[in-house]
Amino acid sequence: MPPSPLADLRYWLAHLRGLLRRGLSSLRARGWRVTWQRAVLQLRPPPAPPRTPLYRPAPGPFAPFAVPATAEGGVPRASIVIPVYNHAEATLACLRALAAHPLAAACEVIVVDDGSSDETSAWMPQVAGLRYHRRAANGGFIAACNDGASLARGEVLVFLNNDTIPQPGWLDALLATFDARPDAGLVAAQLLYPDGRLQESGGVVFDDGSCWSYGRFEAADDPRYAYLREADYGSGAALAIPRDLFTALGGFDSRYAPAYYEDTDLAFAVRAAGRRVLVQPASRVLHDEGTTAGTDTGSGIKAYQVRNRGVFASKWSDALRAQPPPGVVPGPALLHARQRRVLVVDEAVPRPDRDSASLRQFNLLRMLRAAGAHVAFLPTGLAHAGEATQALQRLGVETWYAPFATSAPAWLRDHAARFDVIVLTRHHLATAFLPLLRRHAPGARLVFDTVDLHYLRERRGAEVAGDAAALRAAEATRARELAAMAAADLTLVVSAEERTQLLQDVPGLRVELLSNLHDVAGAGAPFDERSDLVFVGGFRHPPNTDAVLWFAREVFPRIRRQLPQVRFHCIGSEPPPAVQALAGEPGIVVHGYVPDVSPYMERVRLAVAPLRFGAGVKGKVNLSMAHGQPVVATSCAVEGMHLHDGVDVSVADDAAGFADAVVALYGDAARWERQARAGLDNIDRHFSPKAAEATVRRVFFD
Repeated sequence: MPPSPLADLRYWLAHLRGLLRRGLSSLRARGWRVTWQRAVLQLRPPPAPPRTPLYRPAPGPFAPFAVPATAEGGVPRASIVIPVYNHAEATLACLRALAAHPLAAACEVIVVDDGSSDETSAWMPQVAGLRYHRRAANGGFIAACNDGASLARGEVLVFLNNDTIPQPGWLDALLATFDARPDAGLVAAQLLYPDGRLQESGGVVFDDGSCWSYGRFEAADDPRYAYLREADYGSGAALAIPRDLFTALGGFDSRYAPAYYEDTDLAFAVRAAGRRVLVQPASRVLHDEGTTAGTDTGSGIKAYQVRNRGVFASKWSDALRAQPPPGVVPGPALLHARQRRVLVVDEAVPRPDRDSASLRQFNLLRMLRAAGAHVAFLPTGLAHAGEATQALQRLGVETWYAPFATSAPAWLRDHAARFDVIVLTRHHLATAFLPLLRRHAPGARLVFDTVDLHYLRERRGAEVAGDAAALRAAEATRARELAAMAAADLTLVVSAEERTQLLQDVPGLRVELLSNLHDVAGAGAPFDERSDLVFVGGFRHPPNTDAVLWFAREVFPRIRRQLPQVRFHCIGSEPPPAVQALAGEPGIVVHGYVPDVSPYMERVRLAVAPLRFGAGVKGKVNLSMAHGQPVVATSCAVEGMHLHDGVDVSVADDAAGFADAVVALYGDAARWERQARAGLDNIDRHFSPKAAEATVRRVFFD
């Protein structure tokens, strides 16, 4: 669709108005220093994605060294099979790369020498840990690989060309894919040219049997090629397959001997057996394409590539009818055309270790992927978030960032039409983007995900503070939020109370309840092995700051008078100075951001949720209950969570009552155990992915 200057202008005006309103709201709630810091982050250009330096072993004359090996009597997780025919220097560099970086999994390295006449036979026996097998006669790539597979003892076979330089973490990423995707039958690495350009991120097969190396000569970090996805095939230069499956399929088909199309054929056989063929870009391997076979398809072994295309096309003629014609240029729109396609738009990628909204969003993306949808994620700030972005890509989410996306409106103009469902997160994004999406994606279902009702949270905060100006601002937020809901096709809320409120405010509005999403982690340590109190919550969220200050000043001193040894652990990113200052108070430990809070969920006796205002469903309460940790909370903190005081939670709203509830539960093992079990059951029934399946189906697939 051609650009619309008027539509873009409307977006930018709405965007600027939203920034101004949010800045004023932040000034009231957080003060000018924090507001200025957030404004700088919002307005600065997004940084370039992080570049991982390419590893190359230092050249040098041969000297004995050791490669990874499994202890005698042990069973390796992976068997790395390297077929070689001469080019001893290339083989040496490949083995040095394997030796340079420890592997997480136990493995063995097998070099199959297909009759080399150079230094290969002299050098390989001197490499400690290496299993070296010399074939009696040269038989070609397929014969060498099948011989190596017959010698392997590992659960997973990993075929690796000798003209490759595996990058750090390459094997761990391949094996982790099988762990995360039990339906995976073949996983290929992303191949790079020695200069760092992309050689292949999986392959595409056309209906005449010809192939396309997806992403060739492009940037390896380009979002189109950087996420886990299904591929038609993966190059045999670096691919992994369960050994039992490889054996059941008969190995590489010898009709393609000596080489070419055997990897494509194997991928089609894996798919015919009901398993997935995936490319894992987190596994990167430098490949000096042409070192061993050259590049001229008119002569030498490379000529078999032309012949074997006909052999392959004849064998798989029925399957090839479903493939695209050779005249098209593959891209995400073509590769995912048969899937339900969902786009999620938010300010930044989710960081599930930092806030409950991120955890809910990440788990929703995971559910959509598990249900077979193709999912793309557009952070409007366009910043690559390092590990958080890579986590989405490993999940199989097409995640965008600068410089590959120049602006959110421009990206939507180019890409929005390929999606069936588009989710806009938070009301200020919905207000700005809904008009653009009506133009650029007229056939898409537009979903507004509230996360929580902002106007309800703002109103309650204003009432607690007695701030008339903030109360007026909350009513203005309400008008904008309801307008965004009216403009969307469907609105998501996180609690039944919010849905009831909205249907009263806007009768006829299509509202679906999609609450927090948590895996049930388990019971954790028993009562006698636990101690202390814990609060978890990010401090960019004003209700959390108010809650911690109120608890520390009004409640905790009352608790310490009865439990003088108990400590209060305060966990959450970006604590403001007032919260940091609490670290000087007796028994209070301010941890700030903690990457993994599980030990505090599993070893601390009680969690507290002393929120005096807020909206939505409180992830901190869900998180504790999912780990078998009982919670003492205010009424506001348990709103919409199907909880009952004295059964699966303890509720108190004034300082004295809250302190008494903590002390009583802290010392009563039988009651503690009953509440812990009831909390786990509550998560399973109301907040687990299983509980959300029907809603996800209605919203995204029906």
